[in-house]
Amino acid sequence: MASVILSRSRRKRLEQGHPWIYNNEIETIEGEAQPGELVEILNHQRKYLATGYYNPKSQITVRVVSYQPVEEMDEAFFTRRFKECLQLRERFVSENAYRLVYGEADFLPGLVVDRFGDVLVIQVLTLGMDLRRDQIVKALVEVVKPQGIYERSDVSVREMEGLEQIKGPLYGTCPRHVTVMENGLVISVDIEEGQKTGYFFDQRENRASIEPLMTGWGARSGITLQEAAGDQGETRLIPVNSKGKEVTFPYWDGATVLECFSHTGSFTLHACKYGAKKVTCLDISAHAIESAKANVELNGFGERVEFVVADAFDYLREQVKGADERKARAQAAASKADTSVPMTAGGGRTWDVVILDPPAFAKTKSAVKGAVRGYKDINLHGMKLVNEGGYLVTASCSYHMRPELFLETILDAAADAGKVLRLVEWRAAGKDHPQILGVEEGHYLKFAVFEVRSKNSL
Repeated sequence: MASVILSRSRRKRLEQGHPWIYNNEIETIEGEAQPGELVEILNHQRKYLATGYYNPKSQITVRVVSYQPVEEMDEAFFTRRFKECLQLRERFVSENAYRLVYGEADFLPGLVVDRFGDVLVIQVLTLGMDLRRDQIVKALVEVVKPQGIYERSDVSVREMEGLEQIKGPLYGTCPRHVTVMENGLVISVDIEEGQKTGYFFDQRENRASIEPLMTGWGARSGITLQEAAGDQGETRLIPVNSKGKEVTFPYWDGATVLECFSHTGSFTLHACKYGAKKVTCLDISAHAIESAKANVELNGFGERVEFVVADAFDYLREQVKGADERKARAQAAASKADTSVPMTAGGGRTWDVVILDPPAFAKTKSAVKGAVRGYKDINLHGMKLVNEGGYLVTASCSYHMRPELFLETILDAAADAGKVLRLVEWRAAGKDHPQILGVEEGHYLKFAVFEVRSKNSL
């Protein structure tokens, strides 16, 4: 086995658990290191540190797979690793849909496996893993015993490894649409044409965290609970409006919700489950909205959800423009000005809860400046559309948008919007997306819930 000798002046990231060795950290290579094959990693004193696979075409030249000598990444190696992955997921996730293998965080860099019940979807991202596809499939079959395994390696990052984008079935029977459970909800996933592997499991716990936001809004509409006599003479509480009439709509206490960048409508489903009155589900992709519609119908929430195919940036701006004009006209009416002229702006709606879960705006370090503008734009307009005392739920899955920069960007947006935000929830990815301490690249997802107040109301 060839050896990679690291330079004396490098940062000691490897010793702190970081599994990547960059080309500029390598002093020399001893032996015939073959692309995709295992090499021993030694420090400048020739002391053994780890074993990883080698690819001179990649900026990340070596990726660590073990801190003990390993002769080969064979079927037995993958079987052992997959059993460890399964053990962790079964401890923390009660349902049978989750990320089973999370690359570096599961000591299997370059490999992602998502489980959708009896079907597995894999992404093979690096040459080292690509050369061992057969061993990976055999080990997954042994450990998980799936009905089918489908590959979704149709991602551009493979090209940085000198690989082509590919996708297709690898084992067994793989239906295009699979149905799984998340937090008690039924979700249909398109594993062939959906984004990434078809579904984003990393927000599972975050979606459940919105439950407290979905009820407690009836009083704003003048609805109160009053005692009334039942059919058997018993006393019961019923919702009554300001005119004294009983309210029969079962979700009278629910929030109005806007979900932008909905994808398969996962936040919409959770909002409905937890009691939302009305949800607006928006995505720029017609395919995504069709998926969301199917999931809403599967769960029986159709009457409470409206669907919009639109660019979220444009939609938010349109609603803010309309809301500003409505406010100006209301002030004009108070001063007895003529308000008979039709409004020029469309929209003007507001919601109790606005949810923003966009795709990554900064996929590279050079894209951060533009990403900051994008995140500020959607959060500025989003918080302007939150009813007084309502909530902004906002996320970023861009690793290069660091947590402190994300919060700073939202703070700048709040200042421009004349809002004061109270942070009531701050979260990261779920338990099936573990993070190795010291590997900051694993800490990509930021998720926050803010109460939104206007400065002029305080």
